Amino acid sequence: MSVPFQKYHGTGNDFLIIHADEYVPDRGALAERECDREDGVGADGILYLALEERFRPPRVIMTLVQPDGATAPMCGNGARCAADWAMKKTGSDSVMIDTQAGTLRADREGDEITIEMGTPTFDPEEVPVRADEPVFEEEIDGLEVTMVNTGVPHAVAFVDDVDDVDLATVAPPIRYGDEFPAGTNVTIASPDGDGGFDQRSYERGVEAETDSCGTGAVAIAVVARRLGLTDADPVSVNPPGGELLVSFNDRGNATLTGPVEHEFDGEVAVESPTEL
Repeated sequence: MSVPFQKYHGTGNDFLIIHADEYVPDRGALAERECDREDGVGADGILYLALEERFRPPRVIMTLVQPDGATAPMCGNGARCAADWAMKKTGSDSVMIDTQAGTLRADREGDEITIEMGTPTFDPEEVPVRADEPVFEEEIDGLEVTMVNTGVPHAVAFVDDVDDVDLATVAPPIRYGDEFPAGTNVTIASPDGDGGFDQRSYERGVEAETDSCGTGAVAIAVVARRLGLTDADPVSVNPPGGELLVSFNDRGNATLTGPVEHEFDGEVAVESPTEL
């Protein structure tokens, strides 16, 4: 028994999209198998999407299952991929995305899609981080990190050059640090020389560096503005997979803009009801 999928990526952050109506008895197990880049299709997660066309704009219910089999409440690039998928099905240039971190609006602007990212928070209880007050530039396992939640927690550190950091070695002790009851993503940034920032992110749930991380890009822009490192709007953030733009509205809410690409379609095997 198999189910169809569509492969999408947003600046290299790639996902399998499966309609939520498809019968998948163990979503976590499927993600562990098919996200594997050697033995599976290869992806940073599987998006299960349910489309509700009766609303204006149309609504999409998004569930992200990561390569470790766990669900994540939010993913900026994943939400942009979900938006593109829904827009192509409905012919609309605007959709609402229902995530575990809240309902967000997405709009198409030419070849790019902009997604609302909610209101970032430094509140220790909401990050979460075990601290009595917000964490700004505190040394944790060799990096001076600032803690922020942009839909998911991020430990953000500014360095001289992101390419000089052995992220695969530096990130795991922070990602699994006792300070973080829910774990944390680890994102590093450095000035790109043109007023923006280069980015690298080690993602919780992927347990590896990804080519792009939308919530990480927003985290960099939010922290950079808070620390006085930029007053630009939009803030250009450059992960390995391409450029993302982060803007802020009058309420302090962030938006994330970047390209989305539909790569290919395929099928993955799942257990049939008779095999359970």
